[in-house]
Amino acid sequence: MEADFASQGLATALVGLGCFWGAERKFWEMKGVHSTAVGYSGGSNAQPSYKEVCSGATGHAEVVRIIYDPAIVSFGEILDTFWDSHDPTTLNRQGNDVGSQYRSVAYYSTPEEKAAIEDSRDRFSEVLQANGYGPVVTEVSEMPTFYFAEDYHQQYLHKNPWGYCGLGGTGLYPLVKEAAAAR
Repeated sequence: MEADFASQGLATALVGLGCFWGAERKFWEMKGVHSTAVGYSGGSNAQPSYKEVCSGATGHAEVVRIIYDPAIVSFGEILDTFWDSHDPTTLNRQGNDVGSQYRSVAYYSTPEEKAAIEDSRDRFSEVLQANGYGPVVTEVSEMPTFYFAEDYHQQYLHKNPWGYCGLGGTGLYPLVKEAAAAR
């Protein structure tokens, strides 16, 4: 049974930025995040398994569902962490993790969220390209169904603090923030 987070004044964000283990940790550390969960979205099968997703046959991305309090942390701040935590110019890859399930995705549920994603993407893309990176390849689309990953994946790096995390941003996102502050 799915909780009605909106009735509790909470909002939902859904993003994919490579292996969901490290991505989830980036968000659970944020003040104002109520809960996180990892799973699969954007594919063709209902209730896919990790093995099916990793085969590449389902089209799902590994994603993090973030339930947050918008009175404490904004959608824009969620996006800041998203962009800062991975390289959105690599297609179907983050670090050593390769496959379509590791693609960069940002999902929206309102026109305002779509505009925020596209605006932040475009601003970051300018900085990246000015510093020798290729174009941003992040998929931006309406929020699809979220399917929970298996229990052993949930909060994996909390249970295994020295577990693998291949995430690494470009180090350039702070330049986007500096430019915005200078406006």
